Amino acid sequence: MLSKPVERQQEMLVSQKKALYKRTLVVVSLSQMFGGAGLAAGITVGALLAQQMLGTDAYAGIPTALFTLGSAGGAFLVGRLSQRVGRRLGLTTGFMLGGLGAIGVIAAALFSNIVLLFASLLLYGAGTATNLQARYAGTDLAETSQRATAASTAMVFTTFGAIAGPNLVNVMGRVANSLGIPALAGPFLLSAAAYLLAGVLLFIMLRPDPLLLSRKWELQEQKALGYTARLPQTENKRGVMIGATVMVLTQVVMVAIMTMTPVHMRHHGHGLGDVGLVIGFHVGAMYLPSLITGMLVDKWGRFVMAIASGFTLLLAGITAAVAPPESMVFMVLALVLLGLGWNFGLISGTALLIDATTGATRAKTQGNVDVFVALSGAAGGVLSGFVVAGFSYATLAYVGASISVLLLFLFIRYGKSR
Repeated sequence: MLSKPVERQQEMLVSQKKALYKRTLVVVSLSQMFGGAGLAAGITVGALLAQQMLGTDAYAGIPTALFTLGSAGGAFLVGRLSQRVGRRLGLTTGFMLGGLGAIGVIAAALFSNIVLLFASLLLYGAGTATNLQARYAGTDLAETSQRATAASTAMVFTTFGAIAGPNLVNVMGRVANSLGIPALAGPFLLSAAAYLLAGVLLFIMLRPDPLLLSRKWELQEQKALGYTARLPQTENKRGVMIGATVMVLTQVVMVAIMTMTPVHMRHHGHGLGDVGLVIGFHVGAMYLPSLITGMLVDKWGRFVMAIASGFTLLLAGITAAVAPPESMVFMVLALVLLGLGWNFGLISGTALLIDATTGATRAKTQGNVDVFVALSGAAGGVLSGFVVAGFSYATLAYVGASISVLLLFLFIRYGKSR
């Protein structure tokens, strides 16, 4: 049995942890509102901007690939910085880089400089990576049974900015035109302001740093429990691999289909307002259900929701393939299913990853895994343009459905072997 002083110390730690956990979630959630608005621009008009500047569909997937590739670099940087100096400085740096990248995209569109556009999209990707990495900050002080809920709570607040962003395409286009900037670069004005504000907010308010504090408390708990009940200090590599696989496969499917949907719609007579509406519903489905998803992941289990992700993405791919291109209802349905399947996969995969790591290496491993998630998205973005140009949008959607079947097969098989 533990002595009374040790019990009192543990009770104080638990009380402190709960209060700081709630405060951290509030700060991270506020930053996610701005971050969501920032990431929406690249999703909505990135492919259209490249199509306009290059004059061909074949390379329309390159912007998504570039800012996703930049997201990989951003995830690596933010993960390493967070491990070394804490979440506060790591996340602040990532959002600031994303804001500078958005400013670079505006300059590239203004001067019709494709090289500057591609370089700026790489930098802009750091904001996308940081927006995703912020979900981990919400889990640093969470109990094991709260981890998925904590990650998803932060993601819910991304919805407010992420839905607003695509639906402000026309408004920001008019603002851009009034400033002498091409209309398609308008949403990046919003991105620049949103990312920079998110960085400033975290720098000022994310104190004490949740990762550094959780690491300190883990050591205190070890001392209190004694050598016979040490907390694990090594990663569960199998758990890391499984969590990473869920997130990688869902990212490939989501990014590939999402990237070419605006181009597909424009070819069939839809205007920017229609595109913004469909992408707005899609991004809403990516983030808005997060709180419920997190609760389900914590209650029903990580693997049940990973399998649910595969089924939902399969339905999304089939719906996108057979949907009449002139039908807004079917396009919205397909993209909502796509966002929802990604949501299930990201939150269940995130929870699996957190369960498999400790404070000693957690941020570094999370950054490394998000690198692979981003690279998989980059590959999906690049290849999606070539698939649609060489075959069709329906072919791309069926490929996404096939990858979803692979996800189902892997996790149903793994579940039986457990």
